[in-house]
Amino acid sequence: MERIAVFPGSFDPFTVGHQSIVERALPLFDKIIIAIGYNSEKKQFFPVEKRIQWIKECFNNDPRIEVDVYGGLTVEYCKTKNALFILRGLRTAADFEFERAIAQTNKKMVYDIESIFLLTTPEHTMITSTIVRDIMRHGGDASQFVPAVQDPDAYKL
Repeated sequence: MERIAVFPGSFDPFTVGHQSIVERALPLFDKIIIAIGYNSEKKQFFPVEKRIQWIKECFNNDPRIEVDVYGGLTVEYCKTKNALFILRGLRTAADFEFERAIAQTNKKMVYDIESIFLLTTPEHTMITSTIVRDIMRHGGDASQFVPAVQDPDAYKL
């Protein structure tokens, strides 16, 4: 059976911390689906089409990585993709507590799906999409916090 992991998030924007988690998780799985969660009630900073494009470019269309958009419960999405793993990155103890509660709830809903946590590398611990958006919103240079893309103006507003 193929080992498929779903890496869910808004990825608005996808950061070098997200990229690191995926790269480090690739040896553990046959396929990783980077699943952009869609929430119609949440204001998007970058259009989902741009996020998909940047993520695909980041991984050079590696066949082991799929990029998709979904709504609803992550465990239900996992079932539609035959994914038995949910991949999450942990930066801090607060992240752990939050993610633990979600993982235990997911386990209660769909027992067969396991949550896998990878710690961020020390140099990525402080990077969050929220902070990166704030840098961009105020005209700062966030290039060191996001993966390089072909269009040098891609992340400019």
